Amino acid sequence: MSDAAPPEADRLEDAPHPRDTRALIGQAAAEAAFLDAYAGGRLHHAWLITGPRGVGKATLAWRIARFLLTEAPVEAGLFGVPEAPGTLDIDPEHPVARRIGAGSESRLFLLRRTWNPKTKRLPATIGVDEARGLKNFFAMSAADGGRRVVIVDAADELTVNAANALLKLLEEPPDRCTILLISHQPARLLPTIRSRCRELRCATLAPDDLARALEQAGIEGPQDAAALGELAAGSVGAAIGLASEDGPGLYASLIKLAGSMPRVDRTAVLKLADSAGARGREARRDLTLRLIDLFLARLARSGSGAAPAQEAAPGEAAELARLSPDPQAARDWAALQQELSGRATHALAVNLDPASLILDMILRINETAANILSRRQAR
Repeated sequence: MSDAAPPEADRLEDAPHPRDTRALIGQAAAEAAFLDAYAGGRLHHAWLITGPRGVGKATLAWRIARFLLTEAPVEAGLFGVPEAPGTLDIDPEHPVARRIGAGSESRLFLLRRTWNPKTKRLPATIGVDEARGLKNFFAMSAADGGRRVVIVDAADELTVNAANALLKLLEEPPDRCTILLISHQPARLLPTIRSRCRELRCATLAPDDLARALEQAGIEGPQDAAALGELAAGSVGAAIGLASEDGPGLYASLIKLAGSMPRVDRTAVLKLADSAGARGREARRDLTLRLIDLFLARLARSGSGAAPAQEAAPGEAAELARLSPDPQAARDWAALQQELSGRATHALAVNLDPASLILDMILRINETAANILSRRQAR
């Protein structure tokens, strides 16, 4: 029987857990907003930390939790007005920081999807049973009567019943309690939950910040940092996934295939489909599907007059201009993106052969390219 720790729903594969990520990169504005509220005595009981996936929302939540649970003193300024602390940094050797790292801090509750040892899977949602654990958490008084912190990662994954259980806590929060809700898509949350939280918005990372964040995660010197940054759209989480499966190289292969359209190189298509559809290559499969979807989106943008400013692969700009020369082509690509996205979702849900799925998708792209180029030549 394996002694390996079960997967954690709030941890990206090939990356450290957010509780172990000390530096928050590229989110100085969000951190400053929280520190200003803290120093000004406006510490809200619930914070909704929003932004795209993989930009540091969970890292910010864990930094706030460490900061609050150490009760860092706020010093008065010259005229008695508190000065905002300059950082959320806490000494990693502080007892609270050590307990949080070990998962043994009794004043911190983490609400997330939990591993099911019977099914050997992580559930898709956070159920009401997990949310009910909050009641037991608050029933126990903190050993020193101090502050308590709850992290919900991610609030988007709460079932209706779990969301309602959390809502009761937001409506009548316990004393000296701070609730940190991480949300990738806040519009999906109950309006009553959103209205009871103060929002902290995390932005996408600039290229330099993305490179620093990748280095912190242990991924150094990607082959094509510029392409990786463009494909990741400022998300270090996305960049980690791309780097682990050579996303820039895979996307370059798609662009090379596009260059052979409308007489697509079928041998190359079969090779690509087989590499993504092999058993045990689910990560490669998922990345291939995401990059196909991204390619279609970039085609649609190009034809509508909003071509990407940065190439994500050599020769991409020329292929986008050739295959999507006008607004009508942009509409064709947008419609195909929607069609193929729905087809991929259905195929994965019913366990269809992924190699066949990817082969069919690329052939549909080739067919659409042929129609667009034929229409262009007929003018």
